[in-house]
Amino acid sequence: MTLQFVLLVIGFVLLIKGADIFVDGASNLALNLKMSKMFVGLTIVAFGTSAPEFAVSIKSILSGNGEIVLGNVIGSNILNILLILGIASLFHFLRVKDSTVKKEMPLVLLMTTLLIILMNDKIFGEVEINQLTRTDGIVILLFFCVFIYYLFSMMRNKTDLDSDDVVWRLPKAISFTILGIIAIIIGSNLVVDSSTKIALELGISERIIGLTIIALGTSLPELVTSVVATRKGEYDIAIGNVVGSNLFNIGIVLGLPIMLFGAIDIGTFNSIDLIFLFLSSLILFIFSKNDYKITKREGIIFLLMFIIYYSMVLI
Repeated sequence: MTLQFVLLVIGFVLLIKGADIFVDGASNLALNLKMSKMFVGLTIVAFGTSAPEFAVSIKSILSGNGEIVLGNVIGSNILNILLILGIASLFHFLRVKDSTVKKEMPLVLLMTTLLIILMNDKIFGEVEINQLTRTDGIVILLFFCVFIYYLFSMMRNKTDLDSDDVVWRLPKAISFTILGIIAIIIGSNLVVDSSTKIALELGISERIIGLTIIALGTSLPELVTSVVATRKGEYDIAIGNVVGSNLFNIGIVLGLPIMLFGAIDIGTFNSIDLIFLFLSSLILFIFSKNDYKITKREGIIFLLMFIIYYSMVLI
């Protein structure tokens, strides 16, 4: 088992460092193209920091570990809001744009509600099959297309970035983007293989592993990115990172693999997981709509909710 813990740590290091390199490379690609900061946050940075979840999801579903896929997405989305924005807001209040409150956050609520509806019937036994099916995956992706359409509409706004901000020129940006992806893929293989073996040895359910160890490990890129962005005053990047990541997690990390590879078992997930998944998105929207910022006090509330949820999960 010692070897598996070592491989788990190595896997997380590769995931985190790979995502870090990927985000830097991809962000510089965006800067060269003079894309808006919110667009970068919602796309390049969000997808880059969600790449570990996506890699873990593909590996898990191919290995037959469906609960890890679902636990990874649910745990990461809860953690992105409650832990990451909670910690980031302790450094400085997060200013939220009017368009984010009116367009992007409602999209997060829409996708979150859709996932809860699809899972709710199965959890409470209203259907015979306790699975998310390929049809569910297609429905999720169709709703995700609303977000893609919104992103295309944002591409016309390229006024708030300056090419002087570019740190890496095109060849270096492309090289580091590819290197980051390779590190993420290798790291995801190590994380899924080692964590599954550890869970079997300790008798821990895949739900707990997915909601805690893997969700936290694959969300570390979001945490680092959002905290650094907040300290630099790049609030669009910090907020866009979390909002975009949560949308990518449901649409791409969960919906795409299910559509491509078939159904996954819901297993031991219950109403507590779904309640906190919805509450985290709803409270983020309420706090943001209130005064268009997330204050330190509201960040503390996020962190208290995070502690309450994981205390319930681990009991």
